[in-house]
Amino acid sequence: MAAAAPKPEILAAFEAAKGFMPTDEGLALYAAAVEAGALGLPLLEVGTYCGRSAILLADAARESGVTALTLDHHRGSEEQQPGWDYHDPETVDPEIGLMDTLPTFRRTLHRAGLEEHVVALVGRSPQVASFWGTPLGLVFIDGGHTDEHATADYEGWAPHVAVGGLLLIHDVFPDPKDEFTGQAPYRVYLRALDSGAFTEVSVTGSLRVLRRTGAGM
Repeated sequence: MAAAAPKPEILAAFEAAKGFMPTDEGLALYAAAVEAGALGLPLLEVGTYCGRSAILLADAARESGVTALTLDHHRGSEEQQPGWDYHDPETVDPEIGLMDTLPTFRRTLHRAGLEEHVVALVGRSPQVASFWGTPLGLVFIDGGHTDEHATADYEGWAPHVAVGGLLLIHDVFPDPKDEFTGQAPYRVYLRALDSGAFTEVSVTGSLRVLRRTGAGM
C-alpha cells in the first residue's frame, strides 16, 4: 500500500511556511502521522517554531479524527538566536527584543485552515512533560539541539508513546562534523534503539521513524 500523502493545497501550505524541514522529510512525517493516528491517540510535536511541520501533523490528525498537539516556548532554539546561522530577524518582537514565533505560527495555521485541529502548548518541554499523563500515538522530537534539551525531550516524552505508536526524531546526523546541528539528536536516536523499546521503521534524510514495540525504556 502506498504511503498516505497530503492534498496538494496542504503540501503547498507546508512549502510556503517559514521553517527548515525539506519536503521529502515532511512527506515521511505526514505518512507516519496518519499511520499513528489510527491508534486513536493524540499526536505530539516537540518544537513548533513557525508551524511548518505542524501543518502536516494537523492535517494528518484531521484525516485520522484525532488531535495534534504542538509544544514550544516560542523564544527560539539556540541556533535560532541572533548571531547564529538560523536566526530570522522577522521573528523578533521589537517591543521586548526577544524572539517570539507564536504569532507567525498562528498565522501559518490560519492560512492553512487548520487552527481547530491543533492544540498549541506554550511552555518548556520538561515542565509540561513533568505533569503529562496521556498516552500518545506519535511523538515528534524536533526541539533544541544541545544534549541537555534533546535528552530532556526524549526522557520527558518517549515514555508516553503507546506500544505500537511512533517516535520520530528530526535532524539526526551521524557525522561528527555536524556536532551542533545533529549529534545530540543522533545520540538520542541511538539511545532509543538501545533501550529495546523501539525499533526503526524508516529513514528519510535526517528524519528517523521508530515504533514502540516494548514497555522497557
